[in-house]
Amino acid sequence: MLFAFLRLNLAQLAVIIWIASTAFAIDGAPVSVTNAGQRPNIVLILADDLGYGDVGCYNPESRIPTPNLDRLALDGMRFTDAHSPCTVCTPTRYSLMTGQMAFRIPNGGRVFTGAGGPSLIAEDRMTLPKMLHGQGYSTVCVGKWHIGLTFYDTDGKPIHQDSSEAVESIDYTRRIDGGPLDCGFDQFFGTACCPTTDWLYAYMDGDRIPVPPTRLLDKSNLPKHPYANDNRRGWQAPDFDLEEVDMKFLERSQQFLHQHVKDTPNKPFFLYHATQAVHLPSFPGRDFKGKTQFGPHGDFIFEFDHIVGELMKTLDELGVADNTLVIVTSDNGPEVTSVVHMRHDHNHDPARPWRGVKRDNWEGGHRVPFIVRWSGDVAPGSKSDQIASLCDVFMTTAEILGVKVPDNTAEDSFSLLPVLMGKDREPIRPYLLQQAFTGSRDLAIRRGKWKYLAHKGSGGNNYESNLELKPFALPDMAPTAAGQLYNLQSDPGETTNLAMKHPEVVIELEALLKQSLVSGCSRPAAKEPPKLNE
Repeated sequence: MLFAFLRLNLAQLAVIIWIASTAFAIDGAPVSVTNAGQRPNIVLILADDLGYGDVGCYNPESRIPTPNLDRLALDGMRFTDAHSPCTVCTPTRYSLMTGQMAFRIPNGGRVFTGAGGPSLIAEDRMTLPKMLHGQGYSTVCVGKWHIGLTFYDTDGKPIHQDSSEAVESIDYTRRIDGGPLDCGFDQFFGTACCPTTDWLYAYMDGDRIPVPPTRLLDKSNLPKHPYANDNRRGWQAPDFDLEEVDMKFLERSQQFLHQHVKDTPNKPFFLYHATQAVHLPSFPGRDFKGKTQFGPHGDFIFEFDHIVGELMKTLDELGVADNTLVIVTSDNGPEVTSVVHMRHDHNHDPARPWRGVKRDNWEGGHRVPFIVRWSGDVAPGSKSDQIASLCDVFMTTAEILGVKVPDNTAEDSFSLLPVLMGKDREPIRPYLLQQAFTGSRDLAIRRGKWKYLAHKGSGGNNYESNLELKPFALPDMAPTAAGQLYNLQSDPGETTNLAMKHPEVVIELEALLKQSLVSGCSRPAAKEPPKLNE
């Protein structure tokens, strides 16, 4: 909708060319922090579809025990206004790795499955792991990749299709391009897309699949419950147990940590651990079934909490916890099935207290848990209501290390370091951009208390046709308005569309959104770009 009134003139093109022409530079001195003599290790744990209301320290009415996440929050800082860049997984993961909103690139709203690709990350794009590798870090990715890959058939032709037939045509003797090793990681063990949902049920190790699929998935042997109906009937490798995927990921991350500290104790590391939990189908491992009284999805959330606890325990045992920056967050809000059934069956609301779920541009679709622990630098038990995005991990890390980031890198990332150090007095972000499931067609912008959705409806789920969601539909208080304006300070539930009552705010936010689209960035440039009216 918003793109309809964009007409690029020469001055606007000059802005885009100016941004694209800047070069990447790494220099500067690390900021003054407690551990200034040592570059901190970084552990980034990304949950899948973990809702704001799934975690005890965010939701006092949560029914699921999350002792390890709650303890991590007591040891560090809990952000209450943090957001995934998109309301679905692939675009969010792109933005996390690059600090750039995915809608700015071709196919930036796509969600891959199976052999889908190619990678959304361009070869010349600076990424978080590339930046850290350039600073001497060992960089390791374990778990779900889901940003696109290029598989090849026996004739060497690329496969970029989402189907069982595409997986069947893969030549597993060939290198897989566009994955973590091409994006700055030294090591990778994980899956191409959603581990237990998509057409390819096999582990990648580096740039290969060492144990290829040999049979079609037999769903008759899988658990049967309301949270289990999400398996595409693709191809499965002999060593791929759909109920133990997260335990396999945990084992590999722990192996890396032990080996790294043993072999290169003085070298910093970056571990990106992306779980299957708690994405559907909810298949908790054998050690977690029945551990809560709240069904398989409750057990799966409990398993994710256990994974966080085990990784923290490993850091402690290896003596590196005090110099490790730990971030735990989620790629978007909770899934429809999880929310509907957990509400009805167990009086647990994964989206509480927000409106919306995964795919929606309302808060429940993208406001996520975001917990940071950094001993000696982040005050224990602290809380921040600063608006933050997963995009901000890039610039936060860069400022910690003294990396000078040019204007054509991490265009939508802001450093949260002042917040972490307890020195923030003003808003870090001038505004926040949000991308819905439909990509660049449905965007939202947030500034302070005001949030404007430049579209009708949720931007993702259809509450009129989806019988599960229809009971949660709210009346549109401004049906003739082109978009939706909410005052999150007085109306955090986004119940009343104020677009017709405050047209001046709508005009201002639409102009700001248009400016961000034209300039290609939301982060202030180091030097001013050409003016639009020149």
